[in-house]
Amino acid sequence: MPYVQRDATGRVVALFTEAAPGHEEELPLGHPDTAALTGSGDFARLDADLIRVIEDVVDVLIDRGLLRLTDLPPDAQRKLLARKGARARLRQGLDLLGPSDII
Repeated sequence: MPYVQRDATGRVVALFTEAAPGHEEELPLGHPDTAALTGSGDFARLDADLIRVIEDVVDVLIDRGLLRLTDLPPDAQRKLLARKGARARLRQGLDLLGPSDII
């Protein structure tokens, strides 16, 4: 949990890893008072959106034969496959039409 320094109006103006004079108050990570400094709200959403785009780009490169999954480091392969599996399970859970249904 970071230690915070506040200005005269009570707004958090700095974060520290250790307490010291002028910043003894400790707040939990993700606290609304620290959001302006950490960008936790907007950046978290933007990061999630960007991750989705990167996954889609990797899929397109693999589909077009420009990249093989085995070209990536083992950790990247494992993470991509885990997310791909999770997305597939989510899609199946939301699929309301069966294979014989006509749209």
